[in-house]
Amino acid sequence: MRMKNKIFSFENFRQKDLFVFDLDGTLIETKSPMDSEMLGLIAKLLEVKKVAVIGGGKYGVFQELFLRRLKCRKELLKNLFLFPATSTTFYKYNHGWKKIYSLSLSPAEITKTKKAFQDVFKEIGYKHPKKTYGKIIENRKTQVAFSVYGQDLVKKLGAKGVKMKKEWLRDNLPTKMKIAKLVAKRLSDLEVRAAGFTTIDVTKRGIDKAYGIGQIKKYLKIPVSKMFFIGDAIFPGGNDYAVVRTGVNYKSVSNLNETKNIIRKIL
Repeated sequence: MRMKNKIFSFENFRQKDLFVFDLDGTLIETKSPMDSEMLGLIAKLLEVKKVAVIGGGKYGVFQELFLRRLKCRKELLKNLFLFPATSTTFYKYNHGWKKIYSLSLSPAEITKTKKAFQDVFKEIGYKHPKKTYGKIIENRKTQVAFSVYGQDLVKKLGAKGVKMKKEWLRDNLPTKMKIAKLVAKRLSDLEVRAAGFTTIDVTKRGIDKAYGIGQIKKYLKIPVSKMFFIGDAIFPGGNDYAVVRTGVNYKSVSNLNETKNIIRKIL
């Protein structure tokens, strides 16, 4: 069941100082380049509001799918704040993108995480797809990510890859959740999340999108009451659901068009 906070008036809605967006499924199709219409809307939004983006992908993914395609005046980038790898890193613009913090996993934690996945695959008899694209288990320094088809599926196959990811989740959700649960048992000192369609992420303990909201409050000095969150997975078990406990106002979306309509209403 999706969770939806009420917005009593669009006037109240527009009075928020900062809008926080999930990335995959909210601003872009999973691991796909941001479309031109969304890029235009984000550029316009930066003229009037501060914008933060929290996504599971690493900083390079943000650059490739979003930042390099965004056309706006350089000074407006000071209103944009990036929290890649589920807010384990934070970047802000100051004559170029600067990394403010990074919560890296230790070499021992990375090794332990990779072994946990391999042990679980063996325990349940999990078979990888016959053809994969890129690394199945990727070390992102601040995060280790398992991806069923590999990290480069959508990069290689485009819309076909997105369709494959959605179909896999539809047919294999219990398997995905079982893998996540068993990996979590082996990594009790780390955070394990079933994210996106075909991904399971591991970070330091306590790192989720609620943590990201807290970091926004800390670094940008903006109270939670002046923020608004938009995401496609604000439901129990969804990787956006953690924001609910922060008290932030939020709106759940089902697709990119709903996000675009929200931005238009802000403008």
